[in-house]
Amino acid sequence: MTIVIAGERSGVGKTTVTLALLASLQRRGLKVQSFKVGPDYIDPMFHQYVTGRPSRNLDPVLTSEVYVQQCFARHLLGVDYALVEGVMGLFDGVKGETPSWASTAHIARLLELPVVLVLDCSRLSGSVAAIAHGYCSFDPRIKIIGVVLNRVGSDRHLELLKDALEPLQLPILGILRRQDNITIPDRHLGLIPTAELPHLDAVIDQLAQLGDDCFDWEQLLPLLKAKNPLVTFPVNQEKGKETVKIAIARDRAFSFYYPDNLDILEAFGAEVVFWSPLTETLPLGIQGLYFGGGFPEVFAAELAENTLARDAVRAAILSGMPTYAECGGLMYLCKQIIDFEGRSHSMVGVLPTDAIMGSRLTLGYRQAVALHDSPLVSTGVTVVGHEFHRSHLSQTPTKPLFHSRSYSSPSATDEGWQLHQVHASYIHLHWGANPQPAQRFLAAAKSYS
Repeated sequence: MTIVIAGERSGVGKTTVTLALLASLQRRGLKVQSFKVGPDYIDPMFHQYVTGRPSRNLDPVLTSEVYVQQCFARHLLGVDYALVEGVMGLFDGVKGETPSWASTAHIARLLELPVVLVLDCSRLSGSVAAIAHGYCSFDPRIKIIGVVLNRVGSDRHLELLKDALEPLQLPILGILRRQDNITIPDRHLGLIPTAELPHLDAVIDQLAQLGDDCFDWEQLLPLLKAKNPLVTFPVNQEKGKETVKIAIARDRAFSFYYPDNLDILEAFGAEVVFWSPLTETLPLGIQGLYFGGGFPEVFAAELAENTLARDAVRAAILSGMPTYAECGGLMYLCKQIIDFEGRSHSMVGVLPTDAIMGSRLTLGYRQAVALHDSPLVSTGVTVVGHEFHRSHLSQTPTKPLFHSRSYSSPSATDEGWQLHQVHASYIHLHWGANPQPAQRFLAAAKSYS
């Protein structure tokens, strides 16, 4: 058993509570595994920074319900404690055949896990009981076993909150006062990633102390205890006989990767070689390129200055090297990135378009049908992915890769680039339930010379 940390809405402090719990457990010398509901890259980075273990995304839209169960069971093995951080409010999510299919509540039901509800009490007193009662009674399949009161202002405020909650007989598992001195800065796509925060260790120490002091550990520890599942769910992957050397861009500009994708590449025979387009040039002897998402717009000047890397990437792509670029990776392959201030920065230039930063946020799940063969998909194949960006391209592709539609809108668009041996798209893919794109990519890389 373990628990789900859920919020009554976005912004109530789920991540603060999660990191405080993880940090407190970790500094006791315990093996701790974390999970994150939904298609999130940045919160799991903070989880991993604290625990030293990759945090795993639980998303039945990007993968499948069966894969979520498999992933959860597999990564509970060999750890002492575990927890799941939810997304948005407890019942917020994409509606599919099951209501709120991608919601925290759906994951709690799917994994049969109890929920601890985080309540933002900064503008509440007696009304906190009505909110808690509503969440507890809304869906009888969800077992809410306690609450964490966040942003409590004073002893008098706490007394009012306790008095209001007492008739519900709902355990208070944590009480966090307003913490103006513990902050993690953010920007246009959420929190600033861990690699860019030089003073993060001090913040984590503060969170660990917060965890030590503010939670009812006598009640929480048994709930967080990771019990090995009776049945494990191995992923059916056979490692290739030949090693395929794949260069993966990973630095401050490119950091958005699902750990499961990297595991799947290695399981099928990839030798993963990490390198930095900011400070290095391409490794020797590689057969494929993988550019994940991230913040190339923030580091566009540094990327532009590394002409050796840009020239090497361009030459490799023009020679036919299979290349997978998603979101930030796509932007790097464009002619230029035009940043929020309107400044232009030269990029690799194999895609005949510019990436232009703007205020409009593109966000959501996408179902995409491949219009052409690429190193990852064949014509007619349908994939499900996720978009999250504030840039757009100056030119539409003459040979679009995908016909894509949003889960929240009936309208569809053509997007993505397929030329040379490049698969470039704004759509992030998780290969957990569908490893065929990884297999196809490695097969193409294996045949490259």
